Amino acid sequence: MADHLDALETRDAAARAAALSAVLPQVLAAAMRAPAQAARLAGVDPARVTDRAALAHIPVLRKADLPAAQKAAPPFGGYVADPPGSFARLFTSPGPIFEGERAGTDPWHMARAFFAAGFRPGDVALNTFSYHLTPGGWIMDGGLRALGCAVIPSGPGNTEAQLDLIAAFRPVGYVGTPDFLKILLDAAGARDVACITRALVSGAAFPPSLQGEIAARGIDAFQMYGTADLGCVAYETPAREGLVVAEDVLVEIVRPGTGDPVAEGEIGEVVVTVLDPAHPVLRLALGDLSAVLPGASPCGRTNTRIVGWRGRADQTAKVKGMFVRPEQVAQIAALHPGTGRLRLVITRMGEQDAMTLRAEAPAALADALAASLQAVTRLRGAVEIVAPGSLPNDGKVIADERPLD
Repeated sequence: MADHLDALETRDAAARAAALSAVLPQVLAAAMRAPAQAARLAGVDPARVTDRAALAHIPVLRKADLPAAQKAAPPFGGYVADPPGSFARLFTSPGPIFEGERAGTDPWHMARAFFAAGFRPGDVALNTFSYHLTPGGWIMDGGLRALGCAVIPSGPGNTEAQLDLIAAFRPVGYVGTPDFLKILLDAAGARDVACITRALVSGAAFPPSLQGEIAARGIDAFQMYGTADLGCVAYETPAREGLVVAEDVLVEIVRPGTGDPVAEGEIGEVVVTVLDPAHPVLRLALGDLSAVLPGASPCGRTNTRIVGWRGRADQTAKVKGMFVRPEQVAQIAALHPGTGRLRLVITRMGEQDAMTLRAEAPAALADALAASLQAVTRLRGAVEIVAPGSLPNDGKVIADERPLD
């Protein structure tokens, strides 16, 4: 078990499915104590929602819709049953979106990510995520302390003070954005920061060029994908093959604009359910794009793997003064079973907006697709039939190719 935090990480498929079957009804029942959740789940029997297939029938809740809902019914939009006073901490994130941190050990389920990144009990870690108003710093803090690490709550910025802390406490681990890690290393100059040998980074892109630079400086850095609402969603392991989904959450990849799961390997929107009756989150659509990797990780962890962040799912565009949305493209696909991928390409032609629906479909469907395009969007557009499998697997259903100036 030295390579894994506990036996849950290496469960076989049958044990994992049995655990999901037991906890999903509890999560739904707990969520339905909140008025907005009860309305969303009207007619749903929690006892019957015991697997992914049943869960997929529940409408998604879009993270982008939370600010308006919370403004109408503060502070949590009616989606949380417990009052603010029952939480350990209360936060706000850009949007604004208000969140509560439940009481207890590692409420954001971060410890597994730190363990996979090489952090161990007794380690000293420099946590450069903010502790002010937003939950980022506390999310990391909780996971580190649950693992038995000592935390330096330095927060972001103030490079000279950070270097003084490193000199005094000699942390072995860094926690923060990859960009700020590079800033610290560059600013150190002749100062000794070689004590830092591992890192957990999040909150910003970590391209291969920067990964190589950090590794060349003797730091083994691992990525974590999470949000302020949910904590850890998935994390990198020593296998370096995608990100393993956290044990406390269930990740679905759905067609943008819908709640319909896509095939394994296909890029779509990330939808997350938190498998914790004390903090129930049901099918929260994050607006990020990713895909499921087939098979299990070589590191021995058996949970689902995702490829990591592949862009944003919100592809809404304004055409001739009217909004065209991904869910409308999905609606067109639903009207014509048997079609493959669709992509609505928006361009300029003769100083006017123009639309072309590229469709992996039989040529005989071209006229019907054009009629559906006009009926659904209330805009005329051309249809281009393309070969099956020729459209990119990048999650895009609307491609706005109009020049920026």
